[in-house]
Amino acid sequence: MSLMSLARFCSSVSKYAAQPILRNYETSFLHVRGLASAANYEFIKVEKTGEKKNVGLITLNRKKALNALCDGLMKEVSNALDDLEADKEIGAIVLTGSERAFAAGADIKEMQNKEFADCFRSKFLSSWDRLARTSKPTIAAVNGYALGGGCEMAMMCDIIYAGEGAKFGQPEILIGTIPGAGGTQRLTKAVGKSRAMEIVLTGEQFSAQDAEKWGLVSKVFPADKVVSEAVKLGEKISQNSKLIVALCKESVNNSFETTLAQACLSRTILHAICHGHYLESSC
Repeated sequence: MSLMSLARFCSSVSKYAAQPILRNYETSFLHVRGLASAANYEFIKVEKTGEKKNVGLITLNRKKALNALCDGLMKEVSNALDDLEADKEIGAIVLTGSERAFAAGADIKEMQNKEFADCFRSKFLSSWDRLARTSKPTIAAVNGYALGGGCEMAMMCDIIYAGEGAKFGQPEILIGTIPGAGGTQRLTKAVGKSRAMEIVLTGEQFSAQDAEKWGLVSKVFPADKVVSEAVKLGEKISQNSKLIVALCKESVNNSFETTLAQACLSRTILHAICHGHYLESSC
C-alpha cells in the first residue's frame, strides 16, 4: 500500500483506528466546562497567562508544607487539568510551585496510616497519574526542592525547566520505601540505569545543572526567570496546530514508553493520519 493510500485509509477510519491515540485530545474539546475560579481551589492557583491567554498556569500553593503532595492537592490538579484541556484557547500547560519548593514530596503525615489495600481501593494514586495522561503539552517550571513525589510529578511533565538552585531526588529509600508514582521507571528512561540506580539506592539529591547534563531537565535559568521562560515556551507551542501538537506528543511518548519497533509503527500511522488530514483540509 502506498503512503497516499495509507493516508486516505487512515483518514477514513481515524475516528475508529486512532481513537486510543486521540481519545484524550478529542475528549478535551467535547468536554465543555468553564475554567474554575481560584476561589474553588484550596491547594493550588490556576490562571490563563501569556499575551494571548493561551497558556494554562497551575501553581502549587501549600507553601508552609513545601507543597507536600496531599490527596486534596492532587485531586485539585487533576480537576484543573480537566478544565484546561477542555478550554479551546489553551495550547500548553505550565506547572510550578514556589521559589523554595516545587514540591518536597508526598504528604508523609497523610500517607503513613494508609495500608496498600486502602490506597488501592480508594484509587489513591489515580489523581497522580492524571498529569501523565494530559494530551496537551505540559511544562514543569521547577524552583527549590523537587523530591520524591515532587520529582516524579516533574517527570510526568513533557518538558522540565529548572532554576539554578533547584534540587531533585528520590529519597524514599531513606524512610524505608520506594518511589510509588513511576519514579524508578521514568528516571531510568531519562538518565540511564546506572545513574538511576545510584540516585534511588542512596537517596541523594542532585542539582539542576546535573539534571540538565543528564538529560532530565531541558534548560536551566535564574530562579526568577523559570516560570516566565516556561510560559514563553508554552506560547510558542500554542502557535501550532493543536491536533498536530497532540500527535507529535503522542509519537514522542510512544518512542519513550514502547519498543523501537512499536514506536516506529505508531509513528507511521500517525504520519499517515496527519497526511490524510492535510489532504482533506486542502481539498
